[in-house]
Amino acid sequence: MKHLVVMFFGALLFIFQNRGVLAEDGFMKTRGVQLVLNGVPYYGHGFNAYWLMYMGTDPSERVKVSSALREAKEHGLTIARTWAFADGGYRALQTSPGSYDERTFRGLDFVISEAKKNGIKLILSLVNNYYNYGGKKQYVEWARSQGQSLSSEDDFYTNFLVKGFYKNHIKTVLTRINTLTGVAYKDEPTIMAWELMNEPRCTSDPSGKTIQAWIMEMASYLKSIDGNHLLEVGLEGFYGSSNPKKNPNNYPIGTDFIANNQIPDIDFATVHAYPDQWLTGSSYEDQVSFLNSWVSGHIQDAQNILKKPVLFAEFGRSLKESGYTTSQRDRMFTVVYSGIYSSARGGGAAVGGLFWQLLAEGMNNFQDGYGVVLSESSSTVGLIAEESRKLNEIRKKYARLRNIEKWKRARESRRDRFWSGNKANGTEN
Repeated sequence: MKHLVVMFFGALLFIFQNRGVLAEDGFMKTRGVQLVLNGVPYYGHGFNAYWLMYMGTDPSERVKVSSALREAKEHGLTIARTWAFADGGYRALQTSPGSYDERTFRGLDFVISEAKKNGIKLILSLVNNYYNYGGKKQYVEWARSQGQSLSSEDDFYTNFLVKGFYKNHIKTVLTRINTLTGVAYKDEPTIMAWELMNEPRCTSDPSGKTIQAWIMEMASYLKSIDGNHLLEVGLEGFYGSSNPKKNPNNYPIGTDFIANNQIPDIDFATVHAYPDQWLTGSSYEDQVSFLNSWVSGHIQDAQNILKKPVLFAEFGRSLKESGYTTSQRDRMFTVVYSGIYSSARGGGAAVGGLFWQLLAEGMNNFQDGYGVVLSESSSTVGLIAEESRKLNEIRKKYARLRNIEKWKRARESRRDRFWSGNKANGTEN
């Protein structure tokens, strides 16, 4: 039995020597209310940087992409959410239905390649609810130019030609072969998930039926092309008929956090949080109180009703308005981070948060009041780094437990083979 003892201590030494190493390769999966990467529960901390492809399109500006992702890695950030769309306009990805600018697509290739180098997972959004970077308005205008009589931007969700344009975009992006890695997007594990739309809304149908039908159709179509990746809707977290009283100012926008996320092809839920935008007439303390309830309520609903993971995919506090301070922003970040960590350390449904937004140095034109530059020392950057550390410790704990369990199973298997071999040789005693 001596060799088994040696194996035991050797395995323990390996585990503790490598406890800080977490493999980031592999496709993200779900297991109950948890995200799972390589068999280990995953808790990710990250950021939004919608501008990555835009900057990647111009080789002279790619340094901003590289430096932002490198600094993110240094601060323990592991997830980036960004746009995989730019419909019409300057530096368009899709210049017209089905026509794509190869220079812009190469910019997205570069973003994925750089994220891979830095061990950062990507959530790629496929269209915008708003007119920025084209969005559903551009799709509707394209359909009108081809003779469709459309009365509203919300016809995006129902018109057969518009839906065909969008499905073609899904297929084109998912089947794209990265010119730098040689890997199709649908086969690239650096991509964590696809997002159907950034903050979908359908105010013309507050019942939610239009959005629900659209999600079901598009989710099924996307999954028919790509069975590797997770999928989420891009929801802000507003409730429809399931619980409208939870909404700020009773927002009637045609989505429902419960019903939309119960669709089987949707793998995890998302929530956005902007009390400073949603409760403009309220005091700061009222906004903080709302945020506390918003965070805890969605975690509970994901845990108990949806039984799926929930990611706080956008949150922030603008410093642009007069009187808004960094300490106020820090308090908002702390509310979100505390809710996530409290759930995560117990194996709950909250799997991470992505602040809005990360900027690189020299990007003042992109500063919307919410921007955070990691190279500029601030209390907010300190909070971000600390949340990364805490969530990474949870991941390492699960990794150690999994390694110990794997070693136990291996030990038992070797022990069984050892004794069966001795029996066969007549040397049991």
